[in-house]
Amino acid sequence: MHSPGGKLFVVATPIGNLEDITLRALRTLKEADCIAAEDTRHTSVLLSHYEIRKPLISYHQFNEAKRTAEFIGQLQGGTTIALVSDAGFPGVSDPGERLIAACVAAGVTVEVIPGPSAVLSALAASGLPMCPFLFEGFLPVKSGQRAKVVQALVHRRATTVFFESPYRIGKTLAELARQLPDRPVCVARELTKKFEEFNRGTAADLAASLASKNWKGEITLVVAGCQKRDAADSDDSAEKIDSESDESEE
Repeated sequence: MHSPGGKLFVVATPIGNLEDITLRALRTLKEADCIAAEDTRHTSVLLSHYEIRKPLISYHQFNEAKRTAEFIGQLQGGTTIALVSDAGFPGVSDPGERLIAACVAAGVTVEVIPGPSAVLSALAASGLPMCPFLFEGFLPVKSGQRAKVVQALVHRRATTVFFESPYRIGKTLAELARQLPDRPVCVARELTKKFEEFNRGTAADLAASLASKNWKGEITLVVAGCQKRDAADSDDSAEKIDSESDESEE
């Protein structure tokens, strides 16, 4: 049951190029009572570009618990709020998930305004199989945990998409090369921006050729899934190990 009051609009915004915004998104931002933004300074640039003047309220990881309670009260009172992140879809490795869930629980209407996505843009341009795919957000900071995530890709059939820091992408490529040297990979950088680039190749080739690269900007990493033949080989190896283990126990 929905409340007869306000509405939360989840608005996707450009991931780089300011022209990548829909007419519907612009209309929503103009008509909403206020805009909840991950970084008000960042969103101000977008609003100024399109001559939109609306009250901006910060909504980020450090205040989302407090703000969520405040917003729910306002929404139930009839306020309309447009939720935006710095880029792309709110809630996708960005603040927003908590507020959306709270609105659903409280019966507040949630309306999504589709738009740009770094995940889908990188996947589409990677040249790798697009279906099925999994998105895992940011890779772990610690090397040991990152190695476990890469290990999980060994038998995974689906293409996997990650966000990664420019300060760690070199180490991530090295880890991929260690565990999955022949696996096709695409490193997408600065999507839709002036210096957009795609680096495609096997994990081993990219780790070697890009080892000295000075990475900057936003990075989306796409890793192909294992091929059926690879999976079969892995299964055979696993069966061989199990067989040897059984023999040693006899």
